[in-house]
This record gives sequence, C-alpha cells and structure tokens, in this order.
Amino acid sequence: MSGATVIDHPLVQHKLTRMRMKETSTQEFRRLLREISHLLCYEVTRDLKTTTTTIETPIMEMEAPILAGKKLVFASILRAGNGLLEGMLELIPSARVAHIGLYRDPKTLTAVEYYFKAPSEMGERLVIVVDPMLATANSAIAAVERLKERGARNMRFVCLLAAPEGIKAFNEAHPDVPVYTAAIDQQLNDKGYIIPGLGDAGDRMYGTK
Repeated sequence: MSGATVIDHPLVQHKLTRMRMKETSTQEFRRLLREISHLLCYEVTRDLKTTTTTIETPIMEMEAPILAGKKLVFASILRAGNGLLEGMLELIPSARVAHIGLYRDPKTLTAVEYYFKAPSEMGERLVIVVDPMLATANSAIAAVERLKERGARNMRFVCLLAAPEGIKAFNEAHPDVPVYTAAIDQQLNDKGYIIPGLGDAGDRMYGTK
C-alpha cells in the first residue's frame, strides 16, 4: 500500500520470519531484533549527507567521506522501541537519544504519556523514531507530535511490522513523516493487535506477560 516504504531485503525478511515464530526464545528474539535493527538502520540512513576530510592512510594522504551536519537523534517509544534503539546505536554510537514513554489504554487504545526526555536543538537534526509495531498508530502519532512540539522538523518512523489501518492513520496525522517497515500485515484484530503479527514485541523481548 502507499504511505510506507517496505524494506524487503532478503536478510530482513528471513530474520523477521524467525521472530514471528511462537517457539522463538526470548534470547533469540532479542538477538534477531538487534540484528534486524542494523539492517533497518542501514536502509533508513542511506541518503545521509556527507562531506570530506583529509586523512592519512598507511600509503598516502587522501580526501575521505564522513557524515556531515548535526548528529542525528534516535527517538525510542518505550519500552519496545529500545530493542531497535540498541542495535541502531551500535552502528551510529554518536547519535543523540530521545525517550518517549507511552502505554496503550487497554479499553480505549489511546496513548497515555508517562515519560518524555529529548535532546535540545531538535530542529537541526534528523530524528529517527523507532517502535517495533505500527498497529493503531496512536502511540506513534502521539510520540511524533511531542517531538514536533520540541522542535523536530525532519523525522522518519521505523518499525518491524505495520497494519494498513496504522499506516493510514499515521499518514493522515503526519503526512510529512515517512514510514519505513519490514512488512505490512493483513489487519488489526478487535484488540488492536496486528495479525498475523508476532505477538507483543515488548513481552517477547523481555520475557514478560
């Protein structure tokens, strides 16, 4: 469907299939999530701007490419977003980090904020918002709205799975924020979970119920 970029690299799809399996252990789920986050990070940052600097190789002096501009920001929607965050920080350890604590009210499915902490000068940085699931999109919409209030202007949203309903709602609320996902599943069930999905990402990551 329109409104989202599907990262269909074979390694991404293979690891996602392993994560979907109900018999996958907590330890393996965490490992796969960290590995897939590397691949998602690679894709979502492929157009970062670069400049050059003069370096000395063991052979000679040369002009070599380096990242240009302000360090980017990873914004994790707690708690499950931290699984993607940790892997992405391994690739870009100099990135700043924002945390947005939200939980979904089980009756209304609306997002309730309990924590927010973000770097300053957000307007000058690329902000990559991470959360494994884009289901109803209520949490993602609320998180991006808070980041905009803080000054963020250049944002991207990255998830493992998305539901068509979530993509539609998110695009209507934030048409300026592109969505990157590893897969778009069938739909939401009556409890707001993605089907076929992979269950609750936070519970599977941390071994909780």
